[in-house]
Formats: sequence, structure tokens, C-alpha cells
Amino acid sequence: MTSQSGLDGPRLLPAPGENIQQLVVLLHGYGADGSDLIDLGRFWQALLPGVAFVAPDAPEPLPFDGFGGRQWFALDERTPAEYRFGAEAAQPVLDRFLDEELEKLSLDDRSLAIFGFSQGAMMALQAGLRRKTPPAGILAYSGLLPGADRLGQINRESPVLIVHGANDDLVPSYHGQAAQVALDAAGVQSTFHELDGLAHSIDDRGVSLGGRFLQTVFSGEK
Repeated sequence: MTSQSGLDGPRLLPAPGENIQQLVVLLHGYGADGSDLIDLGRFWQALLPGVAFVAPDAPEPLPFDGFGGRQWFALDERTPAEYRFGAEAAQPVLDRFLDEELEKLSLDDRSLAIFGFSQGAMMALQAGLRRKTPPAGILAYSGLLPGADRLGQINRESPVLIVHGANDDLVPSYHGQAAQVALDAAGVQSTFHELDGLAHSIDDRGVSLGGRFLQTVFSGEK
């Protein structure tokens, strides 16, 4: 059976004997693919024994010859308008994928957390804040909030974790702080962590923060 979304990527299931109780979807950054993030699931499995992980490849190839990575949407001008329009255009495909994965596992959005890194963080915020049923949580690492001035029609129940490296020279950390300010003003519970000495990447501190956040939201202690 062909996936309606057209997306697929590496998966990580719980250990044998563990029932699947929740799902974490890992959204990679511009120029990467799902294999770039699936190992996060291996780090978190000990904390989250009943959680399945999937890291879909973004729908579009990069527009450059010789590069094998993927993109959720094109980045040409890198302006707020481009981020908003691009994330809005890519959202329906991601929503279909999320619906398909939840249906396969007989789960609903209350058992879903969406993680994104860089451009994937934009997509995690774009889709997660607009799901019909609010997901358990949203994690946005080294990214920004697309359409920060258009947050009227969002769900406000999903807590958001924002993690950003203080030394990020690709997506400067003020974008993370600005996302928290906008989300808080819109009534969304968000937490921002700026990690000293970290560039545009994820380190052990970020992994630890994410693991604790997922434990909390999946336990219902928001």
C-alpha cells in the first residue's frame, strides 16, 4: 500500500515485549535526511521504553547537483515571509504522514510528540501548533517560529521545548528566544534553553533536556 503522504524514513520500535504507547516523530534539518536524527531515539529508549520513533525524509530533494540531502521547503531568500510560506506549503504533507503513522500504531495525537531540528524545528512548530488534536509536546532545536505574527488559529495546549546553541552562527539563538516570547504571548506554555558554547548542533545537554521533557509530557505532567 502506497503512503498517501509519500514520506518514509528510518524507524525504531520498542524492545520486544514492550507495547507501543507513544510515538516521537523526528524532523531533520535542511540538507539532511531521516537517518541524521534516528539515533536520538536510541539515546531516549532507556527513558521511554514504550515509545516508537520515526524520522521521515523531507519531501523535496535539494536543488543542487551532487547533494543527496532533502528539504521541507526551498530556502532561497531566508526571509520571514519565505519561512512562513514554505512551512505552510509543506504542512499538509507532514500532517498526512503524522495521521498515517498514528493510525498504523492505533494511537492519537495525545500520544504524539514532534521533534524538529533547524528547518525541521520550523515544521514541528508549524504542524504541531495546528493539529486538530494537540500533541503531547513539541520540541524545537536550533530553529525558529515561522509566522510568529500569525498565531491566532493555533492550539495552546501542547507544551513546547526550545533548545538553542549560544554560538549558533547559522540560525542565531535570538530566534529561539523570539519564538518563546511569541508563544508565551499567544498563551502557549514554552521553555527556552540557550546552551553555552554550542553551535548549530545537538549535544548531550540537549539530548538530556529532550529526554526529560518527553518523560514529563508523556506522563501527563504538563
